[in-house]
Amino acid sequence: MRLLHTSDWHLGRSFHRVSLLDAQAAFLDRLVETVRAREVDAVLVAGDVYDRAVPPLAAVELFDAALHRLAAAGVPTVMISGNHDSARRLGVGAGLIERAGIHLRTDPAGCASPVLLDDAHGQVAVYGLPYLEPALVRDEFKADKARHHVVLAAAMDRVRADLATRGPGVRSVVLAHAFVAGGEASDSERDITVGGVSAVPAGVFHGVDYVALGHLHGCQTITERVRYSGSPLAYSFSESRHRKTMWLVDLGARGEITAERIDCPVPHPLARLRGTLDSLLDDPALDVHEQSFVEATLTDAVRPAEPMARLTERFPHTLSLVFEPERAGEDTLASYAQRLRGRSDQQIAEDFVAHVRGGSGPDERERTVLRGAFDDVRVDEDVREVAR
Repeated sequence: MRLLHTSDWHLGRSFHRVSLLDAQAAFLDRLVETVRAREVDAVLVAGDVYDRAVPPLAAVELFDAALHRLAAAGVPTVMISGNHDSARRLGVGAGLIERAGIHLRTDPAGCASPVLLDDAHGQVAVYGLPYLEPALVRDEFKADKARHHVVLAAAMDRVRADLATRGPGVRSVVLAHAFVAGGEASDSERDITVGGVSAVPAGVFHGVDYVALGHLHGCQTITERVRYSGSPLAYSFSESRHRKTMWLVDLGARGEITAERIDCPVPHPLARLRGTLDSLLDDPALDVHEQSFVEATLTDAVRPAEPMARLTERFPHTLSLVFEPERAGEDTLASYAQRLRGRSDQQIAEDFVAHVRGGSGPDERERTVLRGAFDDVRVDEDVREVAR
């Protein structure tokens, strides 16, 4: 059976205030094209369909169009809710939609009720585990602790119990939305830490032929049978080195796995540039980034005039500007307390003036003003002390 595993669409999300709706539509075009061209038997969407619980209308319309196209292709789709989705809203109409071959799994209580698919080698049971917020599902799973690994283990116990009733030869697939140990996070995933623990061990999924994970935005293989597809688009500059893909997974007659990465369209590559403003504007090696989404970190000792306007002349898609001045003689490893130790208030104030001026300290007139200010403060403190 050939499965197309994707996740973390985040429909409706923007990138540094730039709408990604057209790029998300292009991704869905690629998904449907892949379904048809590669003769996919089922599509797996492992959560975070939307970027927020109440998505904008344009995102809902895009989702609706995608469902119609997948239904028209005649290929079953199994989809779970993620931590960004409103499970209740996403699951509205699930019973009716199921008649079109779109199987929405948003209710934790139904995690052991699989979608049953058939191929030439027999039956495949596909279980959808929506994102399990520990505090909200603890009672459902009779968990003694509100922890991710506890509730997910309880859900998997139900899956294995149901699978045991299916008889020999039935292969199994699980969709889950979680942070599995060994996965590499990026800046764009919402923190799901509870009680200081967010990661669950991959061993919680033992006994399953394939686990289609969502939540982490980088495509990665935890084990041969446990994989993240990652998000189809980059949602933070921390993903600048990601190759955005879907997994095309072939599930063999005995549960053997072969997997291939299918590239997603890239609207603009991401570039993280660092240096002085002049070096970024003049370096010919940076020509390749002129149409990229750019995060520029300026290292000028003194903040240059109109840096964003000047950058966008060369890099029109500059979206983020960071200042990290590099100044000679500064001990960047020393703590703040270490840098202040043994220095007078006057010296600290003069150092601060030099810091904000890129190394140019106060002149004699300014030193006199600072000295007078500190003297006035000391007089005020002495007067208050006598008054006590």
